[in-house]
Amino acid sequence: MKSLSRHLLRSTLAALLLATAALTATAQDFKVGFVNTDRVLRDSAAAQAAQTKLRQEFSRREGEIDTLGTQLRTASEAFQREAPTLSETQRATRQRQLVELERDFQRRRTAFQEDLNLRRNEELQQVIERANRVIRQIAEAERFDLIIQEAVYIHPRHDITDKVIAGLNSAPAR
Repeated sequence: MKSLSRHLLRSTLAALLLATAALTATAQDFKVGFVNTDRVLRDSAAAQAAQTKLRQEFSRREGEIDTLGTQLRTASEAFQREAPTLSETQRATRQRQLVELERDFQRRRTAFQEDLNLRRNEELQQVIERANRVIRQIAEAERFDLIIQEAVYIHPRHDITDKVIAGLNSAPAR
């Protein structure tokens, strides 16, 4: 009985040591990478090209809105200066005109912001899709088991952001 118990204990211990060794070997083979998405969207040529494209696409409308805002401010200041000398009818007419100008300005500015945000999201989505393809290529080529894009802390040796930016910059746009 004592021999059987000792044999069982040795077998259990050996199995436990083998399992621990196997887990250690597996953990050493597990390769993790990290990509800082904010840096990719800020520093890559594709993201900068998207920003330039948006600026060109929306600069005219932004200028028009700025001009309308200046007109509104000028008209409001003129009304404030001239209000004491205007008749009641003239004052009411100018106030209505100012209110209409203010509404038009707010409507245009809101529409501009909505259109700009929609286009920005479309452009950034394209950059993200291209970056994800580059990340997959790097992961496959370098045999990563896991690539993380959001983390509280990551050791710099796991950061592959520069490789992703370089791959994105060298990859042709689709």
